Amino acid sequence: MTDLVDGAPRALARQLLATLDRDTPRLERIDNYVQGKHDDPYMPAFADDEYRLLAKRAISNWMPLLVGTPAQALYVDSFRRGRTVDTQPAAQLPEWRHWQQSRLDARQAAIHRGALTFGHSFALTEKVKGKVRTKGLSAMRTSAVYEDPANDLVPYAALTVTRRPTGDLPGVARMWDAASEYRVTFKSFTDAASVRVSRVRRHGCSECPVTRFCAAVDLEGRTVGVIEPMIALQNRINQTIFDLLVAQTYASFKVRTATGMAPPIKRDADGEPILDDNGQPIPLPVNVNAKRFLFAEDPDVKFDSLAETPLGGFIDSIDMSIRHLSAISQTPPHHLLGQIANLSAEALLAAETALSRKIAEFRAMFGEAWERVFRVAAELAGDTAAAEDYAGEVLWRDMEMRSLAQSADGLGKLAESLSIPKRGLWSRVPGVTATEIREWEQIREDDDAELQLAQSIRRATPEPAAEPVAA
Repeated sequence: MTDLVDGAPRALARQLLATLDRDTPRLERIDNYVQGKHDDPYMPAFADDEYRLLAKRAISNWMPLLVGTPAQALYVDSFRRGRTVDTQPAAQLPEWRHWQQSRLDARQAAIHRGALTFGHSFALTEKVKGKVRTKGLSAMRTSAVYEDPANDLVPYAALTVTRRPTGDLPGVARMWDAASEYRVTFKSFTDAASVRVSRVRRHGCSECPVTRFCAAVDLEGRTVGVIEPMIALQNRINQTIFDLLVAQTYASFKVRTATGMAPPIKRDADGEPILDDNGQPIPLPVNVNAKRFLFAEDPDVKFDSLAETPLGGFIDSIDMSIRHLSAISQTPPHHLLGQIANLSAEALLAAETALSRKIAEFRAMFGEAWERVFRVAAELAGDTAAAEDYAGEVLWRDMEMRSLAQSADGLGKLAESLSIPKRGLWSRVPGVTATEIREWEQIREDDDAELQLAQSIRRATPEPAAEPVAA
């Protein structure tokens, strides 16, 4: 590290820390809802411990499902360069080797889920011990500044906190601009005077090596995920379930009443009534259950009952709120309600249409970010041509569930009627991965080689002479 850097880097660090301080309450609220730490339902101010226990049990956390449903359909399966003259398979491309060495087959899910949850997440591409690696950065610890946040893919600078300040121990962060990496120390996000910046090294890239993944971004540069718009609906569901539990606990059964009859009271050994603090006799509990009859000797005693509170209205209200959650979040209702009985293939496809469109939008947004990651990795690896390849694209795994027989029939018709090469349809087979396709190619090449060898041997072997036919 070199001496203290003043000027622009320090001002950038202050700005980025202030951005984190501004966004932290909002991001923590979103994170709490994903973790099931929701706002308590409304209850009277004098609610006792039993009410508060019911409030805890009323939390029905739908938020992870809203993130997991689209995230489980977002898997980058391969990469294709934009240059048509490049016929290398994806497995041999430096970009894809970088992907595998960074273990992004598994780690991509955390980056996608972070962007879906908070609206954005980040990925850092850097050279570590001579090897180029990419890793995800949390939105709760990372901020970036853009000249045009709505349209720029490349940030002007980015900062991620590696250690939050605790007690006398200052916080530590890493910061990158278009040329260098910096070490930042600070006492708090808001204490601008305590910010210290020192240059660590040149990171080797011509632009900031941090890439932002956005679930959705508007023309003001604001990002929004799938959780924040659904918090109000989640609170409504929790409130209705709480009201249901209260009614179920206190009013879901008939109450037996008796008028004109005094209950038995507690007495001491001498037969005298035992009085409470107010001087009133203490009644004995009346043992009433389904195996006992109530009777009284006094003819003026009357027995009656109070009807239970019907729970059907609460259940219908919960069902309605969940359907609203399904419609607004574009999540198929059968994913939330579990009702898929008697659904035809056409009805199931129609129910999945809105989700498929939302996933297609996420793939477009995340695909641009991954392509930028590949270009940064290529530049750090010294591959200038690949670093300037803006026509490359990531290939997403087909996660739609279709029967193998239905797919085989459709692919066969495409190959026959439209003369599409059969090899070009391999990726359309449900559930097939890029590794399996490469294995199929190798098997086909081996089979072709064996067939050619057999044909060569057959041509080189003379036909046996025909035996003369006896007269």
